[in-house]
Amino acid sequence: MATKKPENLSFEQALSELSTIVAQMEQGDLSLEQSLKQFERGIALANASSNKLQQAEQKVSILMGNNEKSALTDFDNDME
Repeated sequence: MATKKPENLSFEQALSELSTIVAQMEQGDLSLEQSLKQFERGIALANASSNKLQQAEQKVSILMGNNEKSALTDFDNDME
């Protein structure tokens, strides 16, 4: 199976793969070459995820009309 380019993955897919890479590297069972390859993939995934987050932030800003009165606030999941 071919590996998808990080920019072609959804944010969730990239985050999941990045989590898997971190777990593999933390186990310490990879060779130096494998570790470097996984590190390189992890950096690409992190960069792609960061870009996707920036794009989402821009969309929210546009939808909010860049209105200072409509300032973004932290999401509180515990509100009832």
